[in-house]
Amino acid sequence: MLTVHAYAAPSATEPLAPTTIERRDVGPTEILIDIKFAGICHSDIHTARGEWGDAGWPIVVGHEIAGVVAEVGSDVSKHKVGDRVGVGCLVDSCRECDSCKQGLEQYCLNGNIGTYGGIGRDGKPTAGGYSTHIVVEEDFALRIPEGIELDEAAPLLCAGITLYSPLNHWDAGPGKKVAIIGLGGLGHMGVKIAHAMGAEVTVLSQSLKKQEDGLRLGADHYYATSDPATFEQLKGSFDLIVNTVSANLDLDAYMSLLRVDGTLVEVGAPEHPMSVKAFSLLPGRRSLAGSSIGGIPETQEMLDFCAEHGLGAEIEVISADKINEAWDRVVASDVRYRFVIDTATLG
Repeated sequence: MLTVHAYAAPSATEPLAPTTIERRDVGPTEILIDIKFAGICHSDIHTARGEWGDAGWPIVVGHEIAGVVAEVGSDVSKHKVGDRVGVGCLVDSCRECDSCKQGLEQYCLNGNIGTYGGIGRDGKPTAGGYSTHIVVEEDFALRIPEGIELDEAAPLLCAGITLYSPLNHWDAGPGKKVAIIGLGGLGHMGVKIAHAMGAEVTVLSQSLKKQEDGLRLGADHYYATSDPATFEQLKGSFDLIVNTVSANLDLDAYMSLLRVDGTLVEVGAPEHPMSVKAFSLLPGRRSLAGSSIGGIPETQEMLDFCAEHGLGAEIEVISADKINEAWDRVVASDVRYRFVIDTATLG
């Protein structure tokens, strides 16, 4: 066993604090990763603060992990010591169901194992990337290509793949009009990726305060949804809308912006049930869909795509003693556009 430094949430109401956790010995098909950077995802906050249910405190969160291989098991063939690797939201799945066989481990029919808050095959709770090291199966570690800095790569393991997967699945590209709702940690990657895919990209944001950023990141158009004229002007405009916002929105209004056969894809996770009227779907044969991260093959494809197009997250690197402050700023939407922890400051 290896004792490593980490930051944990002791309960749903207490601030995160330094601690130590144990990482298991490296098995034959596993690797030990020296974590260099860990992105802060809003999911970390929802989980640790009990907003999605009992988290099993104390809990070490973090599923946007970038680092370097420090040790490999005897049967490992995909990675070697010194390789740059990443870990996203999953550290294992059944590998036997139809979804897993298709490389869709995020939809494992027998339940995948999350990077934190899950129970690993060793029977112990999984602990995430707010730590200095992690042990994972080699199949669930992604190769980070040269051309992406590790700190900018970390958020790609969640925010990047969460947007790449629906844009890829619904064929964003030349000739397609794509709208991204919200320009935050998820949305800013959606703009970058959709633009690189060749789509015509529009940002739909509550106000115009981030308009300059949106256009710089690759948006062709930027509209304020607080202006009722926006919905009149853009009616029937888009082939694909990706909603990154975790708050409950008026989905009927946004459905009206779709073209015939258009799709609105939900990647945000609002607290309350979503409501949409049948007559927002029936005219125009519109669809409302959901999408969750990506499987291992698609996540690697995303990383390679980002390296090819020079894409990384827009980040603010922080030391571990600023994590609680950063969480408060995330909740207040005061970050452009992803906090990343320098894990060298954990111990």
